[in-house]
Amino acid sequence: MPRLPIGQIYRLAGFNNGRLNGQSVSDTATISVSGMTCTGCSGRVREALESLEGVLGAEVSHETGQAIVTHDGVGRPALVGAITNVGYSADGESMDMEFSWGDGSMWLQSAHNTKWCLIGCSIGEFGTLAAYSAFSIGASVVTGSNLYYLLLILPLINGLITSVMLETGILMRSQMDFGNALSTALGMSFISMLMMEIAMEITDLWFTGGELGMNPIAIPFMLLVGFLTPWPYNYWRLKKFGVACH
Repeated sequence: MPRLPIGQIYRLAGFNNGRLNGQSVSDTATISVSGMTCTGCSGRVREALESLEGVLGAEVSHETGQAIVTHDGVGRPALVGAITNVGYSADGESMDMEFSWGDGSMWLQSAHNTKWCLIGCSIGEFGTLAAYSAFSIGASVVTGSNLYYLLLILPLINGLITSVMLETGILMRSQMDFGNALSTALGMSFISMLMMEIAMEITDLWFTGGELGMNPIAIPFMLLVGFLTPWPYNYWRLKKFGVACH
């Protein structure tokens, strides 16, 4: 069933401009929110707002950068505080919180996020490099040529594609429709994925002596380096901004 806008719900229930049968019962506040990049971000902001006592409902859009909150006497500072507490800026204010690298639970959460990112990226990158070896493509390409650099980039591109595809599938399994799932997957941190992809390919090239292809001995080292390289960045992003890498 499609979700009705909060304003329409109140009108159907008999509310009109904050009144029910002539009596004032609610107010609406529009707050500018920055830092949201996907539907996952807007969902976190909406949940934070709706968890406040006195908030009747909230419409949040990462596309417009606004939160429209219907409430029963909740002060604006409380609304802004709820948004900044989950890592986003509201009305130009951000969470004033000293950053720390010592949050064990955050390291575990960022490790979980990095693991799924690694699985998605590895499918495309490993598959492409394995194809180079299976069809002797790498051996026939001159190192340093234009074709060499083109084929060097292709595993990175394929890794990004498979990572987005995997994340989209995971989100759809959690009852998210395809459009929103794809939008959320595309809102992942491409910096994290690129760091991972580049680290793994450099490791493979070290084992192959610069030849394009897959050295089976390199696989565990590629996975280890691919996990460790973006992990601190993912922790920092999750701890400081409340945004996961996927």
